[in-house]
Amino acid sequence: MVNAWIPILIFFVVAVAFGIVTLLFARLIAPERYSRVKLDPYECGIEVATDARDRYSVRYFLVAMLFLIFDVETIFLYPWAVIVDELAWFGFIEMVVFLFILVVGYFYAWREGAFEWA
Repeated sequence: MVNAWIPILIFFVVAVAFGIVTLLFARLIAPERYSRVKLDPYECGIEVATDARDRYSVRYFLVAMLFLIFDVETIFLYPWAVIVDELAWFGFIEMVVFLFILVVGYFYAWREGAFEWA
């Protein structure tokens, strides 16, 4: 039983060690010369036009929440797909109901204009 967890433990140790070693190495070789340009926030190469704490449109948050909702909901499909044989018809009907609710929410958001970008 313990032998089955050894590869996972090794993977975890290597992943943590890689992160720590790369951060320490970057800290050792990085120059520490600060200037006004280096301390400015980086916005995809575009000059900063406004303060980062300006108000955003509610539409931005609506689109972000819709993305999270639909993204998280579709993650529930993976565990279902793994054990679909064990669930038989009950699992299939439950997933059809789940997807129906998800599609109804999608069409409602579409009808309300949540996906309009302009």
